[in-house]
Amino acid sequence: MATMINSKYGYEPPEWVQADAQLDKWYKDKRRAKQHGAFRLDKNKEVQYGNTCKCPKK
Repeated sequence: MATMINSKYGYEPPEWVQADAQLDKWYKDKRRAKQHGAFRLDKNKEVQYGNTCKCPKK
């Protein structure tokens, strides 16, 4: 039987601890990007069709 490691989710095998660490890092990066507006779909539309644009609206 594999050696169990005490992690923040309880006692787990080393493979699960490594997978949990990778998932935690991925989630943290995704949350940080979401907070800074990296996933806002309307961010570029404001600039393109805003008041500063000199193109005609249809």
